[in-house]
Amino acid sequence: MRNIVIGIVLAALALSSCNSNGKKAQQRLDMAKAMYERAEYAAAKMQIDSIRILYPKEVSALKGGLILMRQVEQKESERNIAFCDSMMPIKIAQLPELEKNFVYEIDSAYNNIGKFVPKIHTVERNILRSYVRAGVYASGEMYLASVYFGKNAINHTGMKLSVGDTFVETPSIPYDGGLNFHFTDLGNVTEVVTYMGEKCEAAADFIYNNQNARIRVAYTGGKPCILYLGDGDKQAIVDTYKLAVTLSDIDRMKTEKIRSMKKLAYLKHKLGEE
Repeated sequence: MRNIVIGIVLAALALSSCNSNGKKAQQRLDMAKAMYERAEYAAAKMQIDSIRILYPKEVSALKGGLILMRQVEQKESERNIAFCDSMMPIKIAQLPELEKNFVYEIDSAYNNIGKFVPKIHTVERNILRSYVRAGVYASGEMYLASVYFGKNAINHTGMKLSVGDTFVETPSIPYDGGLNFHFTDLGNVTEVVTYMGEKCEAAADFIYNNQNARIRVAYTGGKPCILYLGDGDKQAIVDTYKLAVTLSDIDRMKTEKIRSMKKLAYLKHKLGEE
């Protein structure tokens, strides 16, 4: 008899606990719905996630949370698409002014992707000098290249840029005949080391932020070579930086719009099923 009483008490406690958890889970779901209605989508998602973590056995609340999560993500996708549609025309309208000092080339050595090169940095205008040149691919990926011209090879693999005691260094690019290549013509040596994308970010940021200062450039990894960025080269790199930012923004928004449209179609299908 005593065991039966204990069993009844335990069952009652378990039922009470289940009812309590169910109410708490529903309260969180109601809070998430209110946040959704106020367009507080990040907060709503956090509430829904808390139901999964704290009340993994409350099937009704979990199901309601799943549906609400898809509704939240649907609104987020619609918002992302609207943002891209509103901002892309603004960014695209900026391009003609930004591109006016560039020429557009097709780079057969880089998967035939088009790139913008500052007019003063075209190869034919800079055959007999050491300098730092810039360019940006249509996707928004920027590059810098350290060019050396002289009688003797220095075999450099990177560069250090400095203004006073402040400096940045590029990663080292070992000789590979591609991003780091050399050639000799009429007894003169030309070396070109190219720093693509992330490998030029620190240097490009440094030049942009110090465009009014005298920037010292030391080629590294080989024999010493020091030069100072001329005003024309510095302006060309700054112009490339600005164009790269805008092209990157456009490319990112195009990618985000496509991703959001695919996700929106999936969510509409799933919500339709439910």
